[in-house]
Order: sequence, then C-alpha cells, then structure tokens
Amino acid sequence: MQHDAHTHHDHTAHEGHGGHTAHEGHEGHGHHQAAPGKVSWGMAAKATLHCLTGCAIGEILGMVIGTALGWGNMQTMILAIILAFFFGYALTLRGILAAGVDFRTAFKVALAADTLSIAVMEIIDNGIIALWPGAMDAHLDEPFFWIVLAIALAAAFVITTPVNKWMIGRGKGHAVVHQYHH
Repeated sequence: MQHDAHTHHDHTAHEGHGGHTAHEGHEGHGHHQAAPGKVSWGMAAKATLHCLTGCAIGEILGMVIGTALGWGNMQTMILAIILAFFFGYALTLRGILAAGVDFRTAFKVALAADTLSIAVMEIIDNGIIALWPGAMDAHLDEPFFWIVLAIALAAAFVITTPVNKWMIGRGKGHAVVHQYHH
C-alpha cells in the first residue's frame, strides 16, 4: 500500500509549513488520531453505513438466490458473503470510477478501503445469524428471519464503526477513498 493516501486531509492549516515532516513515512501516522475533529464519529458511521449497504444487498440477494435454488445453509451463507463483498466493493468502485480514476487503480483503492470493514461486518452479522437459535432454519417469509437479520446487521454496524474510525484516523480504509471525492 502506498502511503500517499494522506492527500485526502485538509491541509489548509499547514500552508506555509514547507517541509512539514509529519506527513512523511510512517512516523507521522499517529498524529491524526489525536488531532481533534480529524476523524469524527459521523465520518466513521458514514463509511460504515456505506459498507453496510453493500453487505446488506449481497447478504439478502445471496439468501434469496440460495433459497430459490434449494441450497443448504452453508452454501447459501457462502454465496451471501461473496455477494456482500462484491456489492461492498462495487459501491466504492462506482464512486471512484465516477471521479475519473482508471479501473485498476479504482479496484486497488476499493480493496484497500473496504476489505477489513466488510470482513468485520460479515464475521459479526453471519456469526450472530449462525449462533442465534433457530435463525439458520428460518425462512425468508418469516418475520423471525428478518428480525434476526436486522439485529445482526445493526450489531455489525455498531462494532464496525470504531474499526472504520480507527482506520480512517490512520489514513487507511475509507480515508483512501475520500481523496477522490472532492
């Protein structure tokens, strides 16, 4: 990963500070977390909501397809996870490509921005569904299924938001994407 991702930060307060070494190499990465207002919970929540949208689309589509094809729980869950990653990355790619970035670069940025966030989200929401008594046997036409899914996705959002805040504060995750949204 290149470390030029810091270009997303507003450096207007640093104008006239030529040779400001805090943005070179790895040593300056920690200062972003301590700087007030640099990474708000709102920014982290927005990044997490973005990932949650792709994950939810993929999860639900995977469950619908798996159910329609008569697949078992494990095959359906694997498909849902694959589609969650696909749609999570696709939503990020859409925005980066719209900024005029070539596909190869946009794909690398999407992988860097979303992989950890989606992985945490998928572990949490699929873990809850797998461990919740009766959830794996619930059918799509049963309210119980949708209630457990909503709880699982909400828990994934709550747990993943601090992960995204931490990553953005270090110039990683969705911080990499923000440089393309000017």
